[in-house]
Amino acid sequence: MEDFKLVCPCLLGVEGLAADEIRRMGAENVEAQNGRVVFAGSEEMLARANLWARCGERILILMGEFTARSFEELFQGVKALPWERWIGRKDAFPVKGSSLSSQLASVPDCQSIVKKAVVERLKQKYAVSWFEETGTKYQIRFLILKDRVSLMIDTSGEGLHKRGYRANSAVAPIKETLAAAMVSLSRVRRDAHLIDPFCGSGTILIEGAMYALNIAPGLRRSFVGEEFAGIDGRVWQTERERARELERHDVSFQALGFDVDPAALSLTLENAKKAGVGDRIRTEKRDISQFRAEGESGCVICNPPYGERLLDLKQAQEIYRAMGRAFERRRFWSYSIISPDDTFEDCFGRKADKRRKLYNGMIRCQYYMYFKA
Repeated sequence: MEDFKLVCPCLLGVEGLAADEIRRMGAENVEAQNGRVVFAGSEEMLARANLWARCGERILILMGEFTARSFEELFQGVKALPWERWIGRKDAFPVKGSSLSSQLASVPDCQSIVKKAVVERLKQKYAVSWFEETGTKYQIRFLILKDRVSLMIDTSGEGLHKRGYRANSAVAPIKETLAAAMVSLSRVRRDAHLIDPFCGSGTILIEGAMYALNIAPGLRRSFVGEEFAGIDGRVWQTERERARELERHDVSFQALGFDVDPAALSLTLENAKKAGVGDRIRTEKRDISQFRAEGESGCVICNPPYGERLLDLKQAQEIYRAMGRAFERRRFWSYSIISPDDTFEDCFGRKADKRRKLYNGMIRCQYYMYFKA
C-alpha cells in the first residue's frame, strides 16, 4: 500500500497535542512544526486522521516542498510535481493559499502561477489543451513561509472543527478544535464529572463527552477525500466501522452546563443530542456567583466572557473575581480557564498551578489550570 506524506494544520499552541493524537492513530514519521503536524501514512491513515483528529484543522496531501524566491522558480517547482497522480482530465483544481515572510508576497499572483503550472503539467500528461473542470474537486493549497513553498491537496473539505453537531451557535462560540485541546490538556477521564459554568452552545461539554466516550469527532460528517478516485471508497467505510467499534458507552462520564441564558441551555442540549451524547449532558440556569463545588470530584473547564468578546473589561474582571471566590481548592477538583486577560490571576486571586499559551481564533490567550488542593 502506497504511503503519502500528509499535513495536519492546527491552531498555534496545540501542535504537540495534535502530533500525539496522530501518533496514537499509528502514523509514522510524525513531526510537530509551527502551526502544523507532518506525518506519513497510507490511504487508511488519511481516512483515519480525518475521522479522528480532534485538534487538527484539516488533512492535506503534501505534494512537495521547495524553495522559491521568484515566480519562475515557483512555476518550475509546481510543474515538477506529479499532479496527475490525483487530478483527472475532467476534475476541478482551484487554488488558494498564503505567503508569510517571503519574497513572493502577492498571494493572487502566486495563486495564478500555481494554477498555470498545474495546467501546464496536466496538458503534457493528458495531451489536451483545455480543462473543463466539471469533475471531482481537488482543492490545491499552497503555503510560502520564509521562501519555502509547500504544495498540498485538501482531503477534508470543510475544516475539521465542523463536526456536524453545531448548526447554530450562541454568541462568540469557542472553536471545537480548541475546546478539544482544552479537554485534552485538562486530562478529562472516562469517569469525569465535567462542568462548564459558561456553557454557551455546549461545545466544551460535547467535546469532553466525545473524548471520554472515544467517539471519533468526524464520524457524523463527510469529507471531500471520499470522492477521490485515487482512494478506494471501501477504506472510508472500513475506518468508519472501526471507529464505531472503538466507542466506549460503558463509561460513567457525566457533564453539567450552566448559563444565564435559557436559549443557550436549549442549544447545548440540542447540539449534544446531534453529537450522540445527549444522555451525558444536563443543564441548569445558574449565574457564576451560584456555583458550588458539589460532589466528590469535578473537572471545571470554561471560556468565560471577556472584554474583547462580549463584555467591557471591568465586567469581565468582576466575573474573574466571582470565579475566584466560587472555585474553591478541594481534593479531586480541578479548574481550567481560558482568557486573553493578563490580569486574570490577579482578579481570580491566585496563581495558576500550570499555564499554557493558546489562541482563540487570532486572540492570544492563556489557559490557566488549577488542580492542587
